[in-house]
Amino acid sequence: MKTIKVATLFSGIGAPEWALKRLSIPHETILACDNGDVDLNDGIDLNNERKKISKIDSFSDEKKYVDDLYKQHSRKNNFVKKSYLANYPDFQEDNYFLDVTLLNGKPLQGKVDLLVGGSPCQSFSTVGLQMGLDDFRGNLFFEFIRLVKEIQPKVFIYENVTGIDSKKNHDNWTKMWAHMQNIGYKTWKGVLNAKDYGIPQIRNRLFVVGFLDQNIDVSTFAPTTKPLAGHMQDFLIEATEEGGLSFDETGKLVFSKKPGVIDKKYFLTPAVKKYVLAEGTKNWHTHIETDRKIARTLLSTMGNHHRAGVDNYVTVNGELRSLSERECLRLMGFTDDFKVVVSMPQAYRQAGNSMVVDVLMALIQEISRIGGFPD
Repeated sequence: MKTIKVATLFSGIGAPEWALKRLSIPHETILACDNGDVDLNDGIDLNNERKKISKIDSFSDEKKYVDDLYKQHSRKNNFVKKSYLANYPDFQEDNYFLDVTLLNGKPLQGKVDLLVGGSPCQSFSTVGLQMGLDDFRGNLFFEFIRLVKEIQPKVFIYENVTGIDSKKNHDNWTKMWAHMQNIGYKTWKGVLNAKDYGIPQIRNRLFVVGFLDQNIDVSTFAPTTKPLAGHMQDFLIEATEEGGLSFDETGKLVFSKKPGVIDKKYFLTPAVKKYVLAEGTKNWHTHIETDRKIARTLLSTMGNHHRAGVDNYVTVNGELRSLSERECLRLMGFTDDFKVVVSMPQAYRQAGNSMVVDVLMALIQEISRIGGFPD
């Protein structure tokens, strides 16, 4: 197979890149873009800045312009960028763009085989306020559509929570789907659950795959499911030591099964244990369950120790503990060669915001089978 040119938006910790790595598919990432929730200070006229950038015909020049904007008007650290650069050493930092809203995709037109992105899900999540397109984060969907139109990749993958297509968000999704049907791509959409693709986590996500080639028959598009690689307990450090999870030549997860020892900091204090095992308050209740074989959906806020009806807790030698950052990454399909270079809260957040690698592997394999990456 030829080297696939890849671009990712809302890139996070690079689940598409890790999927291609596990599949041993030759690829080159020519664009990654994520501001890591680092915003420019108030007072910036973003519309005026976009007009200026739209007139720049060189990607390197527009990147330099936006980098300078962030240096002048933001003092926060982009921890997502730190994790990304640490884990993709072949990626050129000159291709990391800081703000999807300021990105002019036209200099990249026709240069991308695969564009992947999942705009922020909080606006549509059932655990959020579900403000949809009335929320700035919800409107980032239209930035994704704009960039597909400007870059014109051969194939795009879009991901979001299933709540985006819920009854409450029906009007929003109708508008969004209409836009997707109007950009010159043949599209497939479906809800895929991580537990059906080898990973013991209940994580339903809506995916849309678009093909620029109008001859592609999307009616035959069907990502192949696969059995679980193990239960949640098999992904714990006690079952396979740190550094013991790898993958074979087919991309399949391989567990050393050499037991490890978890750090004491993950065990709950009596006060925290009492809280997480409480069913709720007078007006709010949750079904408490620990030591599940298939994990609940990992959340970006799981480091906050939600109740055991929301987060995942396991019992070791009679003591209750939370999952470690490494175990959360494993449950997202990242093998142990993924480097954790940020704090515990940031690592939890990055894992919980990621796509599941194994689901993307199934999508990429099906895109390849159907002829989405022509030689």
